[in-house]
Amino acid sequence: MRITEAAGKLGMSPRMLRYREALGLLPPVRNQGAHRRFGPDELSAVAQSLELEKRFDISPAELAFALRALSEPAVAQAVRDLGLRIGRLQAPRRALDFEKEKALRLLQRRTQG
Repeated sequence: MRITEAAGKLGMSPRMLRYREALGLLPPVRNQGAHRRFGPDELSAVAQSLELEKRFDISPAELAFALRALSEPAVAQAVRDLGLRIGRLQAPRRALDFEKEKALRLLQRRTQG
């Protein structure tokens, strides 16, 4: 189906569907004439993104950035670094640090006892 019909089925304007496409929230499928055709998979993808936006109270742009952070390691690392810096994330404890702390506690108990 064409974009106008798909937009009507999804309860949005063709312009909003084009915006979602520009954000990368639609599978990249076009027919030979360069017109986008919407089938069940495309409609389902849009419906799923709408459900996520509603459930997590986010915008289409925020969802698109989350997908980018999941698919691009450099973006994920930059976001993680910011989260650590502003205190929204805690640095993961490494197994070696845990074992070191455990050994120090055992030594302290032995020297105190």
